[in-house]
Amino acid sequence: MTIPHSLVRAAHQAVETNAILQDPTAWRAQKRPQLRRYEISALLENGNIAQTRQLAPALPLFEDAFCAFTRGSLVETEMGPVAIEDLQPGDQVITTDNQAETVMWKGSTTLVPGRPGPSGRNLRLTRIMADSFGMQRPMSYVLAGPSARLLNTPNHLRALTGGAQMLTPVQEFIDGSNVIETAPPTAVELFHICLPRHAAIRVGGLEFETYHPGTNAVRMISHAMRSLYLNLFAHIDQLSDFGPLAYARAGDGQVDSIETDNTIHALSA
Repeated sequence: MTIPHSLVRAAHQAVETNAILQDPTAWRAQKRPQLRRYEISALLENGNIAQTRQLAPALPLFEDAFCAFTRGSLVETEMGPVAIEDLQPGDQVITTDNQAETVMWKGSTTLVPGRPGPSGRNLRLTRIMADSFGMQRPMSYVLAGPSARLLNTPNHLRALTGGAQMLTPVQEFIDGSNVIETAPPTAVELFHICLPRHAAIRVGGLEFETYHPGTNAVRMISHAMRSLYLNLFAHIDQLSDFGPLAYARAGDGQVDSIETDNTIHALSA
């Protein structure tokens, strides 16, 4: 089976990024190191909310934790739809298996979609028109960020999972009609959230994943870069605290298999 060009590019990018993550000195040695400002809110064990603003590398591993949902995206909660920018740690969102889960962490950053990232990465947005996936799916158009994944499998990737649903980058659904790529020339604020476990939630009537770094990220990250990365997540102490993946996930040119707690713990030790 021919692997789609978008996934091939993602795999090539992952290989290039891997060298930097394994050796943070390589990143520091670059002529013009690139940083991005990240806004973070996290629920602490004592019930308080920690709010911080941090500068961290503008690398895919870091950016993906913040770039899934645009301002105005409506997340299904126990109180009804709530705009992502109004959601706070401690709020209860409804997962696709109809469980109420606490928002543990919310992150945001600002980028210009029409401007390539420091590594030349495509940071464009994906607009999903109303009813693209069926009646009220989505209810109105949804504008998703570059790291968003849908719990759905496009036709050209179904052979990878035997037709089962998996978490797929939104770019794989672009058809030029119902799902299109867009690159506003002005800055856009993007968000992502973490729950106590990896899950899928409904945003605008579609099923998107909550944040998880994925199995490949755990394998490639060095101890030095790991500390810098973990500083973004005040609600956890180590990578294993993200838990296992709830669904198979397409990314980096392959399908990441669902991990067990023991496997993730071993990789993050």
